[in-house]
Amino acid sequence: MDEPEHAGFWDGSASRVALLGSAVLCFARTGFHATTTRDITAAVGLSPGALYVHFPSKEAVLFEIARTGHQRSLDALRAEPDTGDSRAHLHRLVVALVTWHARHHTVARVCQYELAALEPEHLAVVRELRQEFTGVLRAAVQRGVADGLFDVPDVNRAVRAVLSLGIDLVRWYRLDGADPPETIGEAYADLALRMLGSPPDAVSPRCSPPTG
Repeated sequence: MDEPEHAGFWDGSASRVALLGSAVLCFARTGFHATTTRDITAAVGLSPGALYVHFPSKEAVLFEIARTGHQRSLDALRAEPDTGDSRAHLHRLVVALVTWHARHHTVARVCQYELAALEPEHLAVVRELRQEFTGVLRAAVQRGVADGLFDVPDVNRAVRAVLSLGIDLVRWYRLDGADPPETIGEAYADLALRMLGSPPDAVSPRCSPPTG
């Protein structure tokens, strides 16, 4: 994981931060089950037992990655201001969703594809965060429908489609690619509005100029 992707992402001591960063790379590269604790510690020059100073198990490392990743992505959505324009709010939410997942694509990939390895109580915590995350977008789409700005026959299906814009890119995105996170965030937000039946250059019905 490149330094710009995980700089300041984790809390704790330098060794704890290093272990989490190494675990993200190992889990993303070979999967949770194929990764050993020795793989994680050796990559950062620590002894195999160093992991247990900070975490009781390899699964606990994965839980910390998944919990922190989901919480930080949820915080990114909640940080977007709602000024009363449901269309503009949804656009900002999708920019935040896509930009966050692009900037932290390796962490996000682990968060999306390694959850089956979590113990039931840990998985329940992550699922609750995922429900809150989805709820933020669902509320924005529902309000846009109520305002007459979005035209979707099924809100839940529309929300899943919007979520996929941010989540799917973690499979292929690279920070050194052609599009920086903010650029792809803006582009995908425009696509999301089109998916919802409200093109980026559309005029809000409530803001239409008077006639006659």
